[in-house]
Amino acid sequence: MLENLTPAEGSTHAKKRKGRGQGSGMGKTASRGHKGQHARTGSGIRIGFEGGQQPLQRRLPKVGFTSHREKPFAISIDRFPAAKELKEITLESLKAAKLAPKSAKRAKLIGQGAKELADRIKDDLVTTSGK
Repeated sequence: MLENLTPAEGSTHAKKRKGRGQGSGMGKTASRGHKGQHARTGSGIRIGFEGGQQPLQRRLPKVGFTSHREKPFAISIDRFPAAKELKEITLESLKAAKLAPKSAKRAKLIGQGAKELADRIKDDLVTTSGK
């Protein structure tokens, strides 16, 4: 099956070895500078830390809520009277009549006269305010 698993020639290179003597150009302090927080082993400040100042994510108020439930596509009977002409109302028939987009997973009939169409609905994915 796979015969040659080696990388292409020239596509890889040796990792730079820090702190291996003066001749390497990265000797002595290994490019960390002298003393200080960043020169220490195991140092590293957490994301969002601002040196003791109240972090931005704590200064700002919590805002909003995003529901992960998908909302049904609303079809207004007042604006689209073609929905009244359908004999059987299913999600597929609404898509075929171009009343709902192809991406819609659920639909809801709203507006004046939506309650009268409740008995024509033959699909669990379609609801109305009158059901």
